[in-house]
Amino acid sequence: MDGSGNNVPAIGIDLGTTYSCVAVWKHNRVEIIPNDQGNRTTPSTIAFVEDSERLIGDGAKNQAAMNPTNTIFGQSAHSSFLSTLV
Repeated sequence: MDGSGNNVPAIGIDLGTTYSCVAVWKHNRVEIIPNDQGNRTTPSTIAFVEDSERLIGDGAKNQAAMNPTNTIFGQSAHSSFLSTLV
C-alpha cells in the first residue's frame, strides 16, 4: 500500500512449523483473523483419528499425547515426510 489511495485489502498467511496465522491489510492497518477457537494463532498440527476423520489445529494438538503415531506437527512444507503423504 503506497499511500496512493488504493485501499484494496490484502491477505497474508504465515504457515509456520509450530503455529500458523492469517492476517488482512485493510483500511491502512493489519488485522489478524482469529480461528474458530478465537485464537490469533493456530497450532500447525494435524491428526488422523478413527473413521478417516482429521483434526486440525487446537483439536489435533490437544489429542497428540494420546495419539502420537497419527499426529503430525513441527513439519515444514518442504519436508520429505510430508511429500510421502500426498
